[in-house]
Amino acid sequence: MLIELLVIGLFAGYLAGFLGIGGGFVVVPALTWLFLRDPATAPFAIHMAVATSLATMLITSLSSIAAHHRKKAIRWPLVKSLAGGLMAGAVLGALLADFLAGDALIRVFGLFAILAGMQLILGRKPEGEKPLPGQPGVSFVGLVIGAISSLIGIGGGALTGPWQLWHGVRAQNAVATSAACGYPIAIAGSFSFVVLGLGSELPQGALGYIHLPAFAGIAVSSALAAPLGAATVHRLAPALVRRVFGGFLLLVGLRMLVGF
Repeated sequence: MLIELLVIGLFAGYLAGFLGIGGGFVVVPALTWLFLRDPATAPFAIHMAVATSLATMLITSLSSIAAHHRKKAIRWPLVKSLAGGLMAGAVLGALLADFLAGDALIRVFGLFAILAGMQLILGRKPEGEKPLPGQPGVSFVGLVIGAISSLIGIGGGALTGPWQLWHGVRAQNAVATSAACGYPIAIAGSFSFVVLGLGSELPQGALGYIHLPAFAGIAVSSALAAPLGAATVHRLAPALVRRVFGGFLLLVGLRMLVGF
């Protein structure tokens, strides 16, 4: 299992740096498959995969953020404006995930991922930057993004990225800012899943819903791969980044719809 976790982490870390997505779209389905193979973790497979995915972003996102910050690509004022809503939404998403069927919700979001990917690939690039909403609007956007992201274990880049691009933000800046926005989600979501899972009879090695051995294996390799992904994105044309991002969302959406 260790080798599988390291491979998952390498792939997730690279995507975290390259697309600003936190790697959750790789980690959640991969961990769910691994947990379903073990009778001890199978009953909690989806919830533990989501929680562990968010926890790994505490490491992966930090590495990715540092790489993007060195490129001066992160729009920190926007991150600050979104942070409060992202954290509140992450708590709400964890609460919903604790009570609702995770597999059904993941399939619902799979449809969103497909629609978002199609928009990025086929949509016309806006001329100039469209004005972002004021603070109440930005906070609401952060709340929605945080809730959905925590609910299905992603860093929010699949939502914050397209949202920024639709407002005319340069693709590389949107990816970098999305990576930074994933950290507030990871903090609030991970803490919430720890608290929510404490009352459950979870298998050995779990802290709440977070599976510590899986967290450790993925976090180490993903942290090493994230800077490589961040370096790659800054060498590509913005239009190409949009198409890669869109194509990735299409593939992930299809995978989520058909299930694990």
